[in-house]
Amino acid sequence: MSIMHAEPEMLAATAGELQSINAAARAGNAAAAGPTTAVVPAAADLVSLLTASQFVTHAQLYQAISAEAMAVQEQLATTLGISAGSYAATEAANAATIG
Repeated sequence: MSIMHAEPEMLAATAGELQSINAAARAGNAAAAGPTTAVVPAAADLVSLLTASQFVTHAQLYQAISAEAMAVQEQLATTLGISAGSYAATEAANAATIG
């Protein structure tokens, strides 16, 4: 027989902290998006043009991947919050049954 122990309050607190982390990461990514996706070439030569283009492409790719990662982290935070509620309800039902 396996035993599992869950702390609903800890799950809820962790979900809240994760949402705060996500908000901070989103703000940082938004602040970095403008300067990193609008790199201008240092000169009019081909190397400068290609280098600036590479920086812009890399920044755009980072923003796309970061948006996907934030979505996954938000799903995790939501799932943790829902799980905390489920565990708390189950604990309350168990306590009521036991008396």
